[in-house]
Parts: sequence; C-alpha cells; structure tokens
Amino acid sequence: MKPQSTSPPLRGASDRLFAAAFLGVVGVFTLFVVLLIASDAALVDRAALATIFTAPFVRHALWMSIWTSVTSTCIAVLFAVPMGYALSRLRFPGRMLIDALVDLPIVFPPLVAGLTLLVFFAQSPVGRFIEDDLGLEFIFQPAGIVLCQFFVAASLAIRTTKTAFDDVDPRCEHVALTLGCTRAGAFLRVALPLAAHGIIAGALLTWARAFGLFGPLIVFVGSFRGRTEVLSSTIFLEQSVGNLETALALALLLIAVALATLFAMRLVTARRW
Repeated sequence: MKPQSTSPPLRGASDRLFAAAFLGVVGVFTLFVVLLIASDAALVDRAALATIFTAPFVRHALWMSIWTSVTSTCIAVLFAVPMGYALSRLRFPGRMLIDALVDLPIVFPPLVAGLTLLVFFAQSPVGRFIEDDLGLEFIFQPAGIVLCQFFVAASLAIRTTKTAFDDVDPRCEHVALTLGCTRAGAFLRVALPLAAHGIIAGALLTWARAFGLFGPLIVFVGSFRGRTEVLSSTIFLEQSVGNLETALALALLLIAVALATLFAMRLVTARRW
C-alpha cells in the first residue's frame, strides 16, 4: 500500500509563493550542508586518500570501529525490542518517568556521558566490584568502547522501536488473542513482524551513532593507538598533530558511512508501504 499524498493542491499565486518560500528554506539549508562537505573534500589530496586505505593504524581503527559498533548495536536491539514494546503497550507505575529516562542519554552532553561512566567504574562501590572483583575491565579497554557506545546509542534504538510498535494497530494483536494466541504469541507472530522494518531502521540509526561516537570515548577509554583507537579518535589525533588532510579524508569517510546508513534506513522504512 502506498501512502497517499496529504498535500493540498496549489491554487493561485499566493499558494505558489507560499510553497516557494518554504522550498527556499529547504534549498538554503541543503546548500549549506553541501558546501560544508565540499569544502572538506577540496582540501583532501591523493596522499591523504592513500593513507586512509593503506596505513595500518587506520585499518586497526576502522576494524575497532566496526566490531565495537556492531556489538553495541546488537546489545542495544536486544534491550530495545522488549523495552520498546513495554513502553508502547503496557501501562505500569512510573511509566512516564522511565520513558523520560530512556531519552536522557540522547540529550546528555557527550563529555558528561563519558565522565559519568568513568566515575561509576572508578569510584562507586558497584563499579569497583565489577572492575576489581569480577574482573570485567572497561576503563581504557576495548570493552569500554562497546559499553560507551551502548550507553549513548541505545536510547535511539529504544525510541525508534517504541515508535515502530506504536504504528502497529493494537487491534491486530487483539484479533490474534481471540483466535487463541497467548500474549507472547501475538507479540511474536503479529506485532514483531509488523514492526520489523521500523526496528531495522532504528538499528541502522543506532549503529551509525555508535560508529561515529567520539566525545564519551575520549574520557572513558582514551585514544591509545593500537588499543582503544577508533576512526573518530583517529581524526582527532591526526588533526592535533597537523595532519589536516588525513583528518579530513577520514571525516569524509565517516560522512559517507552516515549518509549511506540514512539512505538505507529510508529504503527500509519505505518498504513498509
């Protein structure tokens, strides 16, 4: 089923002027973004491009970014599906507060998120028990990258998953219940398949957020070359030592990944129709 257009027809000069003004704003913003990307690309030379494809430290940072972001996204989705469904369908005490807390990491200043994790694992009794007694080390460790990405990006997965379940008509599940399904059966056979496209789109968005994360990582795990360095921190290190062309080349790589992810997300959501 294709979505029907809700835009009213343009009638008369005033309607066309109204549409032109709004499209003009769209054009100005789009042009601004394109000019920013073009200015980065203009300063990238062949040597910088060769560096990002041949340098061992870039390959290591790329691999570190890929496996940590994929791992954190998978963990986020495992939390997002039950939490998104519960927030969408179930009514329980404190629901509004929990719904607000879910969004809190989204609005956290990046450095605050990293500092919060660092203080928890370095100073709190629970964090010290996890680090020292259980031997699960996160501070300045690759596992900390996954934890940091999960903490910052999981809220996106939960929020988009909740929206996907909100878009599923509850009457579909009610029909399944009347036909003999349990609540779990209705969830697995009706709600989850109907929300699948939205969940996948949310997972893509979550992965893109985790893949490009920087601020919290610098505070919580640092940027040790060959150990906790990811692409975003490589950009920081390269520009800090004056290798601006290499930093811009890596930045363009991250921009391309983000753009491809957003495009894929729109393709996935468009298939619903």
